[in-house]
Amino acid sequence: MGKVGIVCDSTCDMGPEWLAAHDVVMLPLKVLFDDRTFLDWIDLTPSMFFQKLAAASTLPKTSQPSPADFAAVYETLAGQGCEGIVSIHLSAALSGTLESATLAAAGSRIPVRIIDTLTVSAGESLVIRAALDTRTGGGDLDAIEAAARHVVDTGTLLFALDTLDYLVKGGRAGKAQGLASSLLNIKPVLTFNREGIIEPYKNIRGTKKAIAEIANTVAEASRTGTVKVAYLHTIAPDLVEELDAEIKRKGCSCEVIDTISVGAVIGTYAGPRAVGAAFCPAW
Repeated sequence: MGKVGIVCDSTCDMGPEWLAAHDVVMLPLKVLFDDRTFLDWIDLTPSMFFQKLAAASTLPKTSQPSPADFAAVYETLAGQGCEGIVSIHLSAALSGTLESATLAAAGSRIPVRIIDTLTVSAGESLVIRAALDTRTGGGDLDAIEAAARHVVDTGTLLFALDTLDYLVKGGRAGKAQGLASSLLNIKPVLTFNREGIIEPYKNIRGTKKAIAEIANTVAEASRTGTVKVAYLHTIAPDLVEELDAEIKRKGCSCEVIDTISVGAVIGTYAGPRAVGAAFCPAW
């Protein structure tokens, strides 16, 4: 098979410049502040978004690309000579993005393999990188899809929020809905389950202990072999530095391949001062 296109959405938080430089097509989700609509990562950088969020009286709303948006991208790639496409997206439990992609794929004149990453942000980025590395290595459509699905099957995202308020108000708290995080400085470490739904991983008292718990889990995973790691944060680079130092202190066998600054769509639900790590066995 000839060229394979890779498509993703903006919630991978890898940024349009990097994705374009690596021949990955990104479709932005939308963020709505009152009567104004912004394209994630196109109209709003992370720093711009969090400034607007701090000044907003109500939580913004988000929306997915339409099937027509995806259909146009798939048709463009077909016209450029792609013989197949791997389309990689955030958890279907959080957004209708995957449904839009699936509807568009049904009408594509070339095969489109749809990947539900069951996660977001740094977790999604690991799936994209595995697909990209496989394509760069000469892999065909089946191999690229298999590499992406392997990371979906073996990857984990752990993250700690400064507050659950944004997640709850945005209706994305999933099985973490009932946690009383405002009491006793509880900082729950959250994860995504195999249905792509957010759920508690462990309740921790204080940010430092939450960071230590994430580092411990990465260290445990590295005991059976090297893991690839991508950090994420919402305007909290100092917390990423703490997490990285804690992981290194534990002597983990890991390769840090990215530090993700969370964009507007995921930032709407995470809020400021979130930190986390996605990790999976090295591919």
